[in-house]
Formats: sequence, C-alpha cells, structure tokens
Amino acid sequence: MFDYKKISTNIVGKLPDRTKDIISRRFGLNQENKKRESLESIGVDYGITRERVRQIEQDAIKKMQRGVEEYQPLFDVFKERMISFGGIKREDGYIESLGKPEDHNHISFLLTLNKSFYRSSESKDIHPFWAVDKNSFDNAQETIGRIHQTLEENRQPIRVEHCINIAPVKPTKKINSYLELSKKIHLSPEGVIGFKSWPEINPRGTKDKAYLLLRKNGKPLHFREVAKLLGNHGEQTVHNELIKDERFVLVGRGLYALREWGYEPGDVKDVIKKILLLENRPLSGEEIIARVLEKRIVKRNTIIQNLCNKKHFKRTPDGKYLVK
Repeated sequence: MFDYKKISTNIVGKLPDRTKDIISRRFGLNQENKKRESLESIGVDYGITRERVRQIEQDAIKKMQRGVEEYQPLFDVFKERMISFGGIKREDGYIESLGKPEDHNHISFLLTLNKSFYRSSESKDIHPFWAVDKNSFDNAQETIGRIHQTLEENRQPIRVEHCINIAPVKPTKKINSYLELSKKIHLSPEGVIGFKSWPEINPRGTKDKAYLLLRKNGKPLHFREVAKLLGNHGEQTVHNELIKDERFVLVGRGLYALREWGYEPGDVKDVIKKILLLENRPLSGEEIIARVLEKRIVKRNTIIQNLCNKKHFKRTPDGKYLVK
C-alpha cells in the first residue's frame, strides 16, 4: 500500500514556498484543512488575480509532471484499477476505490500529475470522471446517447444485458461504468436502466413503492396487503396515498388496481354509464355485467342493483339497458 500523503508531500516540497502553499490549498493537501480552496480566496490572500493563481497552479503542475518518474509503480496501480472498471469511472467512485477518505485529496492530486489519465469536469448531464484515454470518454458518450434515445423512444426501462444490442461497447462492466457518469440515466439494483425521474427506476415515497409492488404482482391488492408488503407503512397512510394518485383505481372494497391495466375510476354506476355511452347501443344485463367485471371487482348483485336505478338507466322493451 502506498503512502499517498508522503508521496504528495515529497513532490510538492520541491516547489517554492508560495507555489507550494497554493498547490496545497488548491488540492486540500494541508493536514489541518482538507477542504479545497478556490482561486478567488487564494488570490485575495496573496493580493493577485484568480487568473494569476491559475497560471501559477498550471505552471507548477507542468513542472511536477516532469519529476514523477520514480512513482511509476503507483501510476501503474492507478491504471490497473481503472482498466478493471472498463477504462472509465466516475470520479468519486474511482478515488474511493484507491484509498481511505483521508487519502482522497492526495490521490486526486497524484492523478493530475499523470499525463496518461484523462479527467472530464462536471457538466449539466455528466458527473466528473477519470479515464485511461479520451477514446474511452468518446465511447461512453456514444453509449449513453444511444441508451438515452432508446429510453425516450420506448418510454419504458430496459435491462442492462439488452444494452449490448444498442451500445457500441459490449462488456457489461463498461456499460455499468458508463451509466454511472450520466445524471439522467440510472441503473437500478435489479439491473434495470431508465430515467431517474421514472418511479420504477428511482421510487420516491409510498405511492411509487406501491406502484412498483402492484406492477410486480400483476393483480389488484387490498391497501392493507400493500401496507404489509411495503413494511413500516401504516394502513391508513397507504389508503390515503393511493386514493389521491391517478395511477391507482379503487376497484373494490379497499382493492386497488393500476389504471394502466384498463381499469377506470368512478363507482359502478359511472362504469356502466361509460360502457353504454361508448357502445352507443342498448346492451343486455349479462353484457353489461361481463364488461363491468373487467373493470371492477364487485358482486353481480351490485351491478344489477345499479342497473335498476331508474334515475340513471332505462330498460328497453326487449330487456336491454340504455343511459337515461
């Protein structure tokens, strides 16, 4: 195991005092202060512009890069670890894999001195990351772009193993590392890829978890059963959450189904009305009962009682029904 602090201290120690202080503060190498300082704050202390601080930093890095040959075994380990991730890795995960928290700033500093590594800064769509070469980044961008396009077109998640059919890079290990870079696409613990805004990918709160539970079961569930399966969720809380969410339909006494399964909101009377209006012709009692049972879990007698409501329905001479 390498002593990262000792190595970085030896390298920085060869610089002039002011330059040494600037580099230490910029990378958070000081033992008493691990926080990285901005160009502006350092410039204020020295009475120089932030651009001048940047120049001093860049000149120092170039100078230090010319004298790190003796630490090549360290950089070989860095490269081997990167290759194990597929040649590219999100910055926080990569640095965490190389050392303890107290070493992270020193590792980041040492990586900066190795010309064989490529670092990309954070953007609105991509997290900061390190790669063994720029070609790895280009492949990552293309992979993320294709997966993003597929998700937008299909509007449903895909499994990570299916990415080999749409991505330019085949190994799953590389795809996993590439997906970590994206701020919009997420890989769930179950190996499913989708947008982070999708509840099936990144569930938030009781409603999303209940939605995923119903989809997994593929059938209506009583809110008490939902609360039990979710664990640590009060029955009344679950009932209140589901009844307010348009994704769920109350299809029986406490039974909830998903609207996407074809269930319609409203009571039995409303369901019968919609069936008759859409059909635009009289229907027999048996026809109505069969269609209502496709959308509601109720007793036949309940449907018949609603049909007998002369305020809403009219019976034709041949025994069929119309909306009054």
